[in-house]
Amino acid sequence: MAHDTPVNTTLIGIIGGTGLTELEGLEITGEQVIETPWGMPSAPLVSGKLGGVPVVFLARHGNPHRYPPHQVNYRANIWALKHAGATAIVGVNAVGGIHAAMGPAQIVIPDQLIDYTWGRGHTFFESVVDAELEHVTHIDFTHPYTETLRSALKAAAQDERVSCVDFGVYAATQGPRLETAAEVARMERDGCHLIGMTGMPEAALAAELEIDYACLALVVNWAAGKSDHIITMDEIQAAIDEGMSGVRAMLARFIAS
Repeated sequence: MAHDTPVNTTLIGIIGGTGLTELEGLEITGEQVIETPWGMPSAPLVSGKLGGVPVVFLARHGNPHRYPPHQVNYRANIWALKHAGATAIVGVNAVGGIHAAMGPAQIVIPDQLIDYTWGRGHTFFESVVDAELEHVTHIDFTHPYTETLRSALKAAAQDERVSCVDFGVYAATQGPRLETAAEVARMERDGCHLIGMTGMPEAALAAELEIDYACLALVVNWAAGKSDHIITMDEIQAAIDEGMSGVRAMLARFIAS
């Protein structure tokens, strides 16, 4: 499985979430509009070089940002990146913080996840038009994130002197609404440390196609009930503005190394 092998990438894929619809500093060499068996990806794949290293970038929600989390075509996105040659993917996610160390503008590299989503196209192992499955396949998903990618991201944070929390259980929720305080309390009892709406099925789909995968999460608000005020879009935007420079610096260092 890809999650047990060392990183030996020929092409790194970056999936940008909220606040990262384009990759700053990317020397663009081309764009690909790839139609997949699962439909169209969220946006054209942008190929280029960052620090002289080939990368391919995809805006998860489209560019401009128009697809809500529950309507992102995750299967088309991951399939298109695989088709373009990506052997490793870093998914950038905007999240809410539950754990005391995961306040607004904090960067987190989670190591586990719990999936609370429903009704999403979550696997490649099902029949598509004019094609039937030859056999049932179950992948091992014990460790949803590739440890060698996580280690490389942690090293990039240290090199760039970016504050980074190197653990966390990611709670993947349905969206697009934010959670209730009771739901957050339940997830905290379940052992979750941060909440996002796009971590699944993205990670599992990458595993099915044997693509190394890691999540780079930026906390943009305290989760419901974790502060003394309601969550506002102004608060979220302020955290994005403050924290995204660290995300970009980490990505540039990670790709260069």
